[in-house]
Amino acid sequence: MLLPFFQWMQDLAFSAYFLNSVWPTPIVQCIHLVSVAVFAGAVLLVDLRLLGTGLTMATIPQVARAAQPWLVWSFVVLVMTGIPQMASTATKQYYSPFFWWKMQAVLLGLVVTFLIRRHIASKEEGYYGPVWPKVVGVTSIALWTSVTIGARLIGLLS
Repeated sequence: MLLPFFQWMQDLAFSAYFLNSVWPTPIVQCIHLVSVAVFAGAVLLVDLRLLGTGLTMATIPQVARAAQPWLVWSFVVLVMTGIPQMASTATKQYYSPFFWWKMQAVLLGLVVTFLIRRHIASKEEGYYGPVWPKVVGVTSIALWTSVTIGARLIGLLS
């Protein structure tokens, strides 16, 4: 069902240019990796605070508010740099189970990060008791780690 869409993406002149030119791929990959680091940092700042460690001099809502713009904008850059990388090898991605694993983890990560974690992190410490913030923090770390593992496995095993 989605295969024609993936074939169309790979057949775009933009995809061929990106795949066959020397400089676009490494430049976009570098930007992508820097964005991964910024995104992971923003995620970890809040998640570690939910776990009761990290920036303990600030409240959870303060850390979450400070990290939010970095989280959002680095995710925007990740999508913008991920699309050309994915489009240039779209059929490879389509047939890779690791690509679908990664996309499912991204979807779940977005739900946890922007709905559940955002809500829990907006309340003062102790509002949800000692367990739920930790569960959300560990879940978030696990989901975003699985995204990066899936991404690496696409490159290594697909």
